[in-house]
Amino acid sequence: MTSLELENLIHQSLDNFYKRRLEKLTGLELKDTLRKKNPYLFRAIGIQKASEIVEALLQAYMSSSDETIFGDAFFEPVVKSFGVYSSGEGVDVIIETPTVYKAIAVKSGPNIFNSSQAKRMNDEFSAMRSRMHKVQKQFDALLGHCYGRKQSPATSKRIYRISAGQAFWQELTGDSDFYLKLLHFMRDYPVQHRVLFEQEWAKAVNRFEREFLIDFSTPDGSKDWDKLLRFNSGSDQPRAPRKPKP
Repeated sequence: MTSLELENLIHQSLDNFYKRRLEKLTGLELKDTLRKKNPYLFRAIGIQKASEIVEALLQAYMSSSDETIFGDAFFEPVVKSFGVYSSGEGVDVIIETPTVYKAIAVKSGPNIFNSSQAKRMNDEFSAMRSRMHKVQKQFDALLGHCYGRKQSPATSKRIYRISAGQAFWQELTGDSDFYLKLLHFMRDYPVQHRVLFEQEWAKAVNRFEREFLIDFSTPDGSKDWDKLLRFNSGSDQPRAPRKPKP
């Protein structure tokens, strides 16, 4: 892949990330978000303004959502450009050489799996290895983290090995500086897109704050903590129907 091809791929992936990020923000509903957050914590840290709750809700939601979207929209397309897309469950990319059949599962960062997740990952790689036994090539199962530092070999309890950050990208591309190029070739593209996002962010803050003041505040402007807690945790509160997808 040439530098120009890589830069174009990065910009296309960023476009997809920005598009999906805006869709998440503009489609977000206050009450759906409030049901998933801890009203006791808001009360305990002394939040006084509706705007503070709204900002905290939006920032927490978008931070979590951004990580997932970025992995799907940015990291995965770049990784897949160096191999063949795999439809196998849990495996994203296949790279095949005359002697090795490498199956790669892509994750954004080196999050620690719990035991059940690690077992499932191992089972998925094991199932693929069983299906590929007639290929007569070395089966190399790799869990690749696109950032961070984590390296570990396969063991008797785990058939896949783990690689992260610079080491993962270098193994995938043969370029020890590739992990830096991903950053550098973004150039000023993020700054260009930030203007539109900030406009939509302001609209979301205003929309949420208006709704919060109407539904969870008293006539004098104080927060109605009891009403908020009943909405969040009361057993007699029905779930709001989900909006149909367009």
